[in-house]
Amino acid sequence: MRGIYEALKRFVLWDYPRGSLPYDIMVALILAFIFLTPREFFRDQPKPKDVVMIPSETGASVFWIDPELLVPYAEQERPARAEALIRNQSRTQKLRLIRLEPIFDAEKEIKGFMAFAAP
Repeated sequence: MRGIYEALKRFVLWDYPRGSLPYDIMVALILAFIFLTPREFFRDQPKPKDVVMIPSETGASVFWIDPELLVPYAEQERPARAEALIRNQSRTQKLRLIRLEPIFDAEKEIKGFMAFAAP
């Protein structure tokens, strides 16, 4: 029992001399954890920008707007808020909102908004 306690104590306090076999094994385990653990394990996903301009063939400017930016507002207030967001995103153009469409998933939850704007 004493041997297990001593080994655990040395493990926790990192009491191995540099270059020894236990030290190298510890470093290898740490590196394996860092590089081999999938990102989903920590649920750490990159967050896209809140308002993104999407290329369009029709000449109109199309924007994807994150639902968190518009869902808190009443449905009547959303177009005005969306127009302010896209004007802020495209500072070089004076855009006006033509149409705002909610995008739903299979469970009928809003996943985002498509905003169509023109100069």
